[in-house]
Amino acid sequence: MRKVVLITGASSGIGLALCKRLLTVDDGLHLCLACRNMGKAKAARAALLASHSGAQVTMVQVDVGDLQSVFRAADELKQRFQRLDYVYLNAGIMPNPQLNVRALFSGLFSRKVIHMFSTAEGLLTQGDRLTADGLQEVFETNIFGHFILIRELEPLLCHSDTPSRLIWTSSRNARKSNFSLEDIQHSKGQEPYSSSKYATDLLNVALNRHYNQQGLYSSVVCPGTVLTNMTYGILPPFMWTLLLPFIWLLRFFANAFTLTPYNGAEVLVWLFHQKPESLNPLAKYMSATTGLGSNYITTQKMDIDEDTA
Repeated sequence: MRKVVLITGASSGIGLALCKRLLTVDDGLHLCLACRNMGKAKAARAALLASHSGAQVTMVQVDVGDLQSVFRAADELKQRFQRLDYVYLNAGIMPNPQLNVRALFSGLFSRKVIHMFSTAEGLLTQGDRLTADGLQEVFETNIFGHFILIRELEPLLCHSDTPSRLIWTSSRNARKSNFSLEDIQHSKGQEPYSSSKYATDLLNVALNRHYNQQGLYSSVVCPGTVLTNMTYGILPPFMWTLLLPFIWLLRFFANAFTLTPYNGAEVLVWLFHQKPESLNPLAKYMSATTGLGSNYITTQKMDIDEDTA
């Protein structure tokens, strides 16, 4: 029986790279591309089948920033499948990112330059807005919509005989200082992306506590600094042209600069092969790349208070 892998945000970037790499590892999988834009999803499916003609690739339309879309997708998935083996919760947004130019140039001449570029700490602010559901857009898209999807799909996920896996795309940018339990949607702050990723880390711990005995395991990953449509929107094109040589040089001093979606997906593919019982629920698993371009996996303890989760 084919293992079923559901991937949100599968039509481009890290999500699409993950699909290609998983089919290279096992073209007997059933991949389900969970995407907001069905035109892009169809193009992604065609590309995957062109290189893996024997694969089974289907699609479901879902916008995790729209709860009605989430409920419809969950109903459709429950009609199609008896179980889901892997759910990669990869879709996410960073709307209208603004670069703090003063912090950038100040950091360039400090000892924290590598840390600054590896985590974007202090560099980025984002805009945010309310959705039709009355929730902050970044919070709903990056975490809450995914959480509702999981809850709706519980009958497909909780099987004690063979565990199912949740794998969240988090970030090194997930910082405790940008999160508050009194403002979990980060409606009063300027770094909703960081806040949503920290909330993801907290939720991961809570999910393991609640669901492990029911055969469902959760993990969080960081793909590293990857150049995708999301990151390209941070700076004008000419700035990327100027910075890229510097970023390539930084790879010899810091392992976070994975740069390509293929490299960024390394940890997502690695987790596909791991037994969930052997993983540390308090660890964030991260893609890393050497200066010469070799990929490997590293781990980091999440900066969380276990009593909070």
